[in-house]
Amino acid sequence: MPAKSRATWGEGEFYEALCLLVIAGFWSLIGAKFGVFAAFNRFILENGLSDLFNFAVLMGLTMVGVTVRKSLKLRRVMRERDLAAAHAESVARHDALTGLPNRRLLLEAVDKLLRGDTGPVAGAVLLIDIDRFKPVNDLYGHAAGDAVLCAIADRLRSLAPGHGLAARLGGDEFALLVRTEVGSEVLARLAEQIIASIARPVEWAQVELKVGATIGISLISREDRDAHAIMHAADLAMYQGKKEGRGTFRFFQSAMDLELKERAQLEAELRTAIETGQIEPFYQPVVSLPHQDLVGVEVLARWRHPVRGLLAPDQFIPAAEETGMIADLSYRLLRRACLDAREWPSELRLAVNIAPQQFQDRWLAERILAILTETGFPPNRLEVEITETALVQDLEATRATLTSLQNLGVRIALDDFGTGYSSLYHLRELRFDKLKIDRSYVDSITMSDERAKLVDAIIKLGTSLGLTTTAEGIETVASVEWLSGQGCDYGQGYLFGAPMPKEAIDRMLSGPVAEETDRAARQVA
Repeated sequence: MPAKSRATWGEGEFYEALCLLVIAGFWSLIGAKFGVFAAFNRFILENGLSDLFNFAVLMGLTMVGVTVRKSLKLRRVMRERDLAAAHAESVARHDALTGLPNRRLLLEAVDKLLRGDTGPVAGAVLLIDIDRFKPVNDLYGHAAGDAVLCAIADRLRSLAPGHGLAARLGGDEFALLVRTEVGSEVLARLAEQIIASIARPVEWAQVELKVGATIGISLISREDRDAHAIMHAADLAMYQGKKEGRGTFRFFQSAMDLELKERAQLEAELRTAIETGQIEPFYQPVVSLPHQDLVGVEVLARWRHPVRGLLAPDQFIPAAEETGMIADLSYRLLRRACLDAREWPSELRLAVNIAPQQFQDRWLAERILAILTETGFPPNRLEVEITETALVQDLEATRATLTSLQNLGVRIALDDFGTGYSSLYHLRELRFDKLKIDRSYVDSITMSDERAKLVDAIIKLGTSLGLTTTAEGIETVASVEWLSGQGCDYGQGYLFGAPMPKEAIDRMLSGPVAEETDRAARQVA
């Protein structure tokens, strides 16, 4: 048989054979050199014990070889285990995509600073949240999102000061640990550099991907309890920056913690309120001008809070929009309002507001139709009001949804006209049925010639495009006379009635309108 090469032998077999050769060679060398075993050899040969002796020698050598092989194999296994453990430890402390340290390693580094013994302040944590990252993933795919994250990681590495540590905490959130004592001015400049660096476009597949950053800064003090408390403080500061407009930085202030706890409590209570029906529809009358006949009502949310009493929309609707609860809230209100309005005269229209976020749902029209079908409410009695913000977010998605609703017979009104970003292009491209003039224009038309001219221009614009107009926030008879003279079709405001519960509307429909309106207004104003 051909001899085995080392490449075809296992490592253990190779070293075992090598040991056997070395031992045999050593045995022969001693025997030949010193004649140590001459007498012993004669004894073996004279008594016919050579075969037995050779067998014993071979068995002994084999035992030695096996022992050496097991030792080498055990050593190799232990070395591989140590390498695997080191690799697992590295993976557990680093982000797989960017190679940056992860949250675990960052927390360990912060804890190490807290255990130091020099100076009252050991450094700072800058928590970096990427703005407008989700649209990159949605429009271009996750490969583009990964390219943006890797580019941001490289930029943070280059901006990290000496002994600093850049980390990816997960998703689109990063952090930068500054290990030495620095002043607020230095940290502010560093934050500005990070924001400017991240704002630079990322080139990917011949497309410029643009994102931004909001940063929360927390100083690392010896008085802090642990790294988690410091990260929480930085997160609060970052949240404050988001709340105030994004693309900026904020230092942690103790008041932020109290505000966040109050906000968390509000969100928890709001979720319960939606599920248990504490938030109910109130109705504000809409009248024709100049005769002031009741033609419909607008649905407005009111929260009967068990402790704080009746809450207006501005106290909870923003939280519902930011947390994504607005859709569930809107659908529940619409369902209850449709059930209420079925009992009213068939000529009365029901106007409901749809949040801009809901227009990102391509099934919005189908969901509204399902509610109309469930409640038996005719689509031609429903009027959906949208704000100009929805037009800016996604014009094509909005167009598709509005067209589907209008095909069902639902009327569409552009709410708060004059306060947002809509243009003649939007009015031409989207087939609105009505323009609602914002109350900020209406409440000063009798006192400001400029406001009066703007309102007059809006009314004439609506007329030229075949749209009816509704003036919001009417509170004086003089305003009614002026608006009627300019050709405004409808009006609503406290002059005709404040938002009121269903029972008040029922009484209004069954009695003198003016008397009931005044009484309801006094009850809920």
